[in-house]
Amino acid sequence: MKPALSEREGFAAFVLRMRSLGNTDQRLLGAFEATPRMAFVNGNLGTLAYGQGMLPIECGEFMEGLDLQAQLIKSLDLEPTHRVLEVGTGTGFTAAVMARLAGRVLSLERYKTLAELAQQRLQALKIENTFVKHADGRHGLANDGPFDRIIVWGSFESLPRQFVDLLSSNGVMIAPIGALEGRQVMARLSKIGSRFERQDMMPVRFLPLLEGLSAAL
Repeated sequence: MKPALSEREGFAAFVLRMRSLGNTDQRLLGAFEATPRMAFVNGNLGTLAYGQGMLPIECGEFMEGLDLQAQLIKSLDLEPTHRVLEVGTGTGFTAAVMARLAGRVLSLERYKTLAELAQQRLQALKIENTFVKHADGRHGLANDGPFDRIIVWGSFESLPRQFVDLLSSNGVMIAPIGALEGRQVMARLSKIGSRFERQDMMPVRFLPLLEGLSAAL
């Protein structure tokens, strides 16, 4: 049996994988280093926190693998002045990382339990520029825009045109597009005027965003 990895050892292994992919962005890696991933993973799964695989979390949901999360956050090209909208808070880990790269992060989560736990973790780390809302994020939150960047952790069957007006001029949205049983790609959508310019990044497999708030959880 392999010995359990410590937080430092897990992060070091992650950095080596990132470097092998040509990702040497020190600001990005610094944000991940400052965010202890094991604090966002259920205790018995702590040894897997820095792996590439998905991990189960509360409410029957899953946390994406670390490498994919890093790749997508890098694609946002976050700056300290940016306002970010995240749809799908999950554990709050990606919101915490983005908070160290952007000016303000608003994260929406349909499961009340996940939203509350994520907020508790963010408060424990004294992250004050990130706000978690228990809300249906399929159409964003019009009253809180515009945003410079939007990232969504659930898929749309077609181009999510409803988000165009939530983005500032030249804003960027990252989201998976495609039917659950068909071809899905992670797309980088840049706002040009009143339309999206689409760049497909990689094939992915995400569950679709569900309608409404969770009734029981």
